[in-house]
Order: sequence, then C-alpha cells, then structure tokens
Amino acid sequence: MIAITGAAGFIGANLAHRLNRERELLLVDQAPARPDVPNLHGLERHTYAGHREFLDRLDDLRPEAVFHLGACSSTTETNWDYLRENNLEYTQRLWNWCARNERPFLYASSAATYGDGSKGFDDLTPPTDLTPLNLYGKSKNDFDIWALEQRDTPPRWAGLKFFNVYGPRESHKGRMASVVFQTYRQIQATGGMKLFRSTDPKYADGGQLRDFVFVDDCVEHLLWLWKHPHPGGVYNSGTGQARSFHDLAKAVFDSLGLPPIISFIDMPSDLAKQYQNFTQAKTTKLRGVGCTVPPTSLEDGVRKTVAWLRDHS
Repeated sequence: MIAITGAAGFIGANLAHRLNRERELLLVDQAPARPDVPNLHGLERHTYAGHREFLDRLDDLRPEAVFHLGACSSTTETNWDYLRENNLEYTQRLWNWCARNERPFLYASSAATYGDGSKGFDDLTPPTDLTPLNLYGKSKNDFDIWALEQRDTPPRWAGLKFFNVYGPRESHKGRMASVVFQTYRQIQATGGMKLFRSTDPKYADGGQLRDFVFVDDCVEHLLWLWKHPHPGGVYNSGTGQARSFHDLAKAVFDSLGLPPIISFIDMPSDLAKQYQNFTQAKTTKLRGVGCTVPPTSLEDGVRKTVAWLRDHS
C-alpha cells in the first residue's frame, strides 16, 4: 500500500489517479477524505485517513512508501506557528518513521525557497544560502536544510522543488490556483483575462517570466525518483524554460479557439512585496541521475488542461 498525503489536493490527487492504475492506495488529507470529494472521483482500491490519524497509526498501517504532498501551500500565510507545525514538524515525523522502517520518502519542497532568484534556481545551491520571500517558502527551506543534515535517512528519498505547476484538479485552490485555471474561469465569465501589471521596469506588463510546469510532469518526476536508485537530495521539478504570463494567457485563448483579450490590473500589495518576476528551473541535476522525462510544452499542457476543464465543468 502506497500512502499519499494531500491526496485530495492538486498534485496529490493527480498522483493518486496515476498510481491507482497499479497499486492500492492510502489517501491522507487534512480531514478524512470523503468519496464525494471531486478530486477523488473515479479512484478505486483505496482507503482514507485524516492527517493526524495517519501519524498516530503509522506503525499499524505500515505503508511501503510515502509521498508527502500535504501541507499549507498558501504563500500569504503569516502564522509561523501553524506553518512550523504543518510544514516542518509533521514532515520530520514522517521522515523519521520512514528512516526507522526503511521506507522510501518523497516530499514536496517548493521553488518558493529560491526567494527573489538573485542566487539563481539551481538545486545544487545549498538551502542554507537561500532566502525565501515568505514564511511558506521558509517552512519548506527549513525542512530541506534539516533533511540534508540527517545521518539516518529513508533508503530512497527526495524533495521536489515544484515550480509553477498547472493542470487538472486545482479548482479548490481559489486564489492560489494557477493562472491557467484563473484565465479559463475569467474567459468563461467575462470573455477576457486581466493579468497583473509589472512592478519591475525590467518586465513589461504580462511579461513576467515563470517556469510553468504541467502537473503530469511533476507526477512523473515523483514516480521516477521513487522507482530508480539515485542520491538522496533536493531536486527541481520544472521545464527549464521560462515563459511569460502573456504567453500562458494566449495559450488558453488559443485552446478555446478565441482571440486573446488581455488587460492589466494592479497587483495586490500582499503579493507585490513577495512576487517572483522570474523563475526558471535548472534541471541538470535531475537529468544527471538518469531521469529523462521530457517536459510538456506550455501550449500542449494548456491544451490538455483546457480539455480536462471542459470535460469536468
């Protein structure tokens, strides 16, 4: 049995649907998931556990591997005690159990650990050299630092620094959902899309650049690192190619067969002070251990996402 925390969430649900074809699953989330949770529709051969129950019953459940994708993912969360408990200490307890019981452990780190990008986006950079822009990023970076200091480790482990992930099953994320989803919803409601104006003169409005990665690619990175021998460590999960928000929005319009109608609005102040105008994963480390998962192009990923949204509207 494979355990997936955050199973009702975005990446967790997509991993669950991918793995459910071949393995029995233990799905873990903030509260015991119910069969009517939309992200879990269609899954077979699985059981549920609340995230606290899961910790308490690990010695009874004894999963053969743990994919830890559950956490507070809000980049605007300001309660450090909450983030420390849920993103750091919870992950440490899972790590320690997997180390003692010799179970593989794959967990979600984040590209938010790279902060303003002034030190690059290279997963060979020691986490101790990084300065995240928000407490969410700090919680992820603090665990990366802790993990790399441990002598007792799971037999196979990796933290994945997910970049700007988009794709099916993210509608529950609200404000934190990808701009692909936000664009699709705005087009349906108004016929157009409003992007944030740039707060940096180096970037035109809509010209801010991000490494947009299709969720299926992230799932394949997780599965490869689980199934193949590799040095334990932190790995980037991205495409290695930055694209603009304007490119992304236009790809959504193109997928819907519509001319792009794009305008601009001011960025909320709580985002502006911690906004990354540029991200681009360096993927040399992941390729260097043998993972040859080809990146999905932005246009293909958006097309697949829009098709899924239309089918599940």
